[in-house]
Amino acid sequence: MIITAKTLTIIKHRLTFFLFLSFLFSACVDLSKPRDEDGAATDTPAERQGHSGNSAAQDDESTTDVSVNPSEFEGTYEATLPCGDCDGVHTIIVINNNHTFRISSEYLGKNKKIEDNGPFKLIENASIIHLKGTDTDLKLKIGEDKLFQLDKDDQVIEDEHAKDFTFEKKDT
Repeated sequence: MIITAKTLTIIKHRLTFFLFLSFLFSACVDLSKPRDEDGAATDTPAERQGHSGNSAAQDDESTTDVSVNPSEFEGTYEATLPCGDCDGVHTIIVINNNHTFRISSEYLGKNKKIEDNGPFKLIENASIIHLKGTDTDLKLKIGEDKLFQLDKDDQVIEDEHAKDFTFEKKDT
């Protein structure tokens, strides 16, 4: 079997994409909670009022038991995510109030763009939005005009790169 340069390029691009996705899902931190003087997370007012997740909510398929209207967080969010072999991945996420999303990722410095769409679910008592499309399986913590990307353990990134995984809501 002869492997052409074109085939090698395709394999390289696919491998890069999967490595990028692996990185995204393994390097996230929870910035949505306030911190005390020692840096430990403290409860938010909503959690003190009983809207935080419980052990049943830890299950990936658990859904909200509170009434949440998607219009409260619908809109367009964007971030430029880190990339190992490019200048960054400019990503735009559109959340619609009909429980659907659209995502577009452009690899800066390359001629590559990936788009996907599908339904979303609210999980963890509506504190997390789970985007599930053909090529997308992404969980984001819902903040005020922000979405915080979660890692593979469903935790928000809290290290020095946390801001790199925060999607800001665009004014529309």
